[in-house]
Amino acid sequence: MRDDPERLRDILKAIDQILTKTAGGKSVFDNDEMLQVWVIHHLQIIGEAARALSEEFRQQHPDEVWAKASGMRYILVHHYF
Repeated sequence: MRDDPERLRDILKAIDQILTKTAGGKSVFDNDEMLQVWVIHHLQIIGEAARALSEEFRQQHPDEVWAKASGMRYILVHHYF
């Protein structure tokens, strides 16, 4: 089972990947369907990792960002269309 530091590294890596691949700007993103799918995939990784953080970690680092990331993943996976 992955621990909290591994989950946080997953989040940071996914953020870095998104920032790197979207450096071309909004127009590049808007015109590249594969890039859009790729970004959605990494947003799902962020949400899944945030959802799997331990309750102890969440209590030590209370921030609504964890719930927002998990909720974003849920919307992308279950309500995308």
